[in-house]
Amino acid sequence: MIGSIIGTGVFALPAALAPYGPISLVAFVVVTLGALALAMTFGSLSKRAPASGGPYVYAREAFGEFAGFLNAWSYWITAWAGNAAIVVAWVGYVEVFVNTQHRTWVSALIALIGLWIPAAINLTGVRNTGAFQVLTTVLKFVPLVFMATVGLLFIDPDNFGAFNAGGGSALGAISAAGAIALFSYLGLEAASVVASRVREPGRNVPRATVYGTLACAAIYILGTLAVFGTVSHGELAVTSAPFTDAANNITGGTWAGDIVAVAAIVSGIGALNGWTMLCAEMPYAAARDGLFPRAFAALRGKNDVPVFGIVTSTVLASLITVFSYTRFDDVFTKIVLLSVLTAVIPYLFSAAAQLYWLLEHGRESLRPRTLARDVTVAVLAMAFSYWSIQGSGYQTVYYGLFVLLLGLPVYIWLRHGREDDARPKPGRPVTPDERAATPDERPAETPPPAPARRRPGIPRPRGTIRAPLPHHD
Repeated sequence: MIGSIIGTGVFALPAALAPYGPISLVAFVVVTLGALALAMTFGSLSKRAPASGGPYVYAREAFGEFAGFLNAWSYWITAWAGNAAIVVAWVGYVEVFVNTQHRTWVSALIALIGLWIPAAINLTGVRNTGAFQVLTTVLKFVPLVFMATVGLLFIDPDNFGAFNAGGGSALGAISAAGAIALFSYLGLEAASVVASRVREPGRNVPRATVYGTLACAAIYILGTLAVFGTVSHGELAVTSAPFTDAANNITGGTWAGDIVAVAAIVSGIGALNGWTMLCAEMPYAAARDGLFPRAFAALRGKNDVPVFGIVTSTVLASLITVFSYTRFDDVFTKIVLLSVLTAVIPYLFSAAAQLYWLLEHGRESLRPRTLARDVTVAVLAMAFSYWSIQGSGYQTVYYGLFVLLLGLPVYIWLRHGREDDARPKPGRPVTPDERAATPDERPAETPPPAPARRRPGIPRPRGTIRAPLPHHD
């Protein structure tokens, strides 16, 4: 959880928030509360559906196959586009040591190297991926804890600048800064996405989701506050390595900044390692249900690696990274907003699925106090998701809606292929299962089955939630 949430985004975030001024810290607190509501929602959902897929599974069970597909499609875009954003921030810290002139083609080359190293690790299997994730998570925590503790002692109020540096309305500044800040929490659903690979998912996934988000929240808010207070507002707005500058200002030299830069590099590789796994895991879960191209469900080698999902997602992340370096000046912010928008859509559907289940089945299995608490959390998670979409800006919503709707032809193609597979082939008898699954294609001489009762073997229609055994928590 922590390895996927904390990447290089938090190391670059203070610079991205600098144009709004210290009011962005208020946005960070609001986003943290919303992230905790989402974490609690995912924790509850994972208890009822402890299968890999996370938001995809929740949306499909609550609202049917099309909703499940849209969530899988949107989350898949989030995963590989988010990798592009992570690697752009990662390059900023690599260039503390190399390409200090920031030549564009060299920056793009470094970014490609950063994308394909984690892909190579993931291709060796989930065991190596997990071991690498643990190592990088430990190393990345050191500079963040340093800034969140020691850094607070060196804050100079003069460095903060104007509270609302953008000059617009306070609400507008908080909304815009909040959409960027939310990127730092993307990954809070990571444990639910890979639930089937977790021991005792009903217990461990909710704990990892909530406690991991709380730990990241404490580090994020205090660390960002320390950077704002140790780097002047003018310098913060133009730097590509704000934590390095903050460490240098605290120690009065360059050695501390170099250590922070190394830790940020390790952190970025670790986050890319975790997100590359998520890039393959979500479409893998959907492909097994026939709601994503079949190639994503294929496992290769003795370690059962979803090779196609890993390679395809890394190729797409590489393309958008190179494109962004040649077209955008503020590369990180542009990709961040797109990633946030495509992530919030699955978050919104997950919160809606939780609320739907609570209203339909909550009274049967939950105590009134627990039901009221869970309904309140789900409503807050939904409201927070809507607010995040609004803060992304018109241009981001336009691009996000466009890439989301690109999934419609894919869904049509998948449904058409499934119907073709379900039709009985000419020249052979029609089996009872085929007759039940495709009533419109039933031969004329075959009497229709009695409508009064569903025969065994006919699958339960999708779009309904399986009511769990009653429990009281």
